[in-house]
This record gives sequence, structure tokens and C-alpha cells, in this order.
Amino acid sequence: MAAVEVTLLGTGAADGWPNAFCGCPSCAVARRTGQIRSQTSALVDDVLLLDCGPETPRQAVRAGRTLARVGSILVTHAHPDHFDPAVLLYRGWVTGTPLEVIGPASVLDACEHWIAPGDDRITLTAVKAGQRLQVGAHLVTVLPARHAQPGTAVLYAVERGGRRLLYATDTGPLGPPDLELLDGRPCDLVLLEETFGDRPAPAADHLNLRTFAATVEVLRQAGVVTEVTDVVAIHLGHHNPPLSELAERLSTVPARVVSDGTTLVAGPTAGGPDNT
Repeated sequence: MAAVEVTLLGTGAADGWPNAFCGCPSCAVARRTGQIRSQTSALVDDVLLLDCGPETPRQAVRAGRTLARVGSILVTHAHPDHFDPAVLLYRGWVTGTPLEVIGPASVLDACEHWIAPGDDRITLTAVKAGQRLQVGAHLVTVLPARHAQPGTAVLYAVERGGRRLLYATDTGPLGPPDLELLDGRPCDLVLLEETFGDRPAPAADHLNLRTFAATVEVLRQAGVVTEVTDVVAIHLGHHNPPLSELAERLSTVPARVVSDGTTLVAGPTAGGPDNT
């Protein structure tokens, strides 16, 4: 089975980490040590983007990757750190190759002013939780997110060649609807949000360290996380402790944190220590 390659273009929360306006100890350590995290997004097999915020194109350049081959963008929701429709304009300046934008209806509504009338090079595909669709070589399952108002945010499981990853950002704890769609089948890679550290997560729209660990355990009990699943914390914010402490605490889950620009492999060689 061929491995799936995933480059984490960003691993930070909406305001990144450190927050440029913040002088808290966590931000101060990150700034001093150069541990800069931008808004969360991921590039899969060089052809599929998971979220595309305003920083995503520049994140790809910094990571030494190109977005020239991307044919589809899977967007979780319309919050601006996860989707900046202006990218459609910037892309259109250099290429006319087809692009499919996939996401909830609110995401597609945001595209309206960025596509020229009659331009059929960009396809907008609305999805809801529970759908399965073929996106090029990848099979995508749309899962419900506990974020914002019901139905306006989703999560994605992506499969190719028998390998599977779960992209779960901007959500509260996963529940029975997610587990049913995940079907008890194991994931090679789980990218799971952990925004709030030791702070209570507001309105159950996000995870903190406690609910992150509980969610991983729920996935383990359901057979989605196994002893070989690589669990990586994403959407990290400055309410977390400094990196060295965060990495140590996540290791007990077990899970890990990696730097922006890290390329992971969902497959035979996934995993390995990288808490940088």
C-alpha cells in the first residue's frame, strides 16, 4: 500500500503562536526560540489542500513546496483563518487549470465575489456531514464538527491506496456521529486540534489538553487510533504551555507536536520522534 504524504503548512490557531500582540510567557518563549506557528493547513500528496487561509500560500513557499499541482481544496468552514477566497484571485493570475473548492455552503458563498462571471475553471462543491466523495485519487469522508453552528463546519477523513488520515481541526470532542462514519477502521495519521491548553475550551468548539486526551481515547476505543497511529496535535494556541512542556504532556497520550513545514507519512514509515 502506497503511503500518503502530508505536509503541515501550518500548525497554529487563528492568531498563530506566538500572537504578535501578546506578551504572555508562552508567547515570549516561542518568540525567543523561533518556534513560530501559522494558521493550520495541510498539503496532501501535493494535489489536495486541507484548508487554505490567508497565510497558506506563503507557508507553502517557506516549506519548499509548490501549490501548482493542487486540484482540490477541502475547506472545513468559512472562518477566515481556514479559508481566504482571495486565493482564487491570486491563483488565477498565474494558471487557468481547473480547481475544485469543496466545503459547507457557507464556504462556497464566500467565493462569490472572487470568481469572474462565466469562469468555469473553478468548481464549487457543497458537502454535508455523512457524504463520501471521490476527489481525484482520494476518497473523502465528511464528518460533523462541533464548531460554530451545526452544519457550518465539517472534518475530513482522506484515504488513498489503503492509507487513511483524519483531519479534525476546530471541533469539540468527537461523538457517535463521527465514530459511525469512521467505521471502526484505523487511521495511519490523526491530525487533531488542541487549541486551549489548560484553559477551558469555550462553548465546546475546541479542545484543550484534557479533552484532547479524552478524544484520542474515544478514537482508540473505537479502533480508529491503534498502537501504530501517528497522532499529531494541530491548531495550537498560546494558551498552551511552552513547547518543551507541551511535548512532554502530549507524550503521555501518546501524541506529539511538530513544526510548521513538517512532512509526515501516513503509511509504513509514519511516526517517529519529532517534538520540534
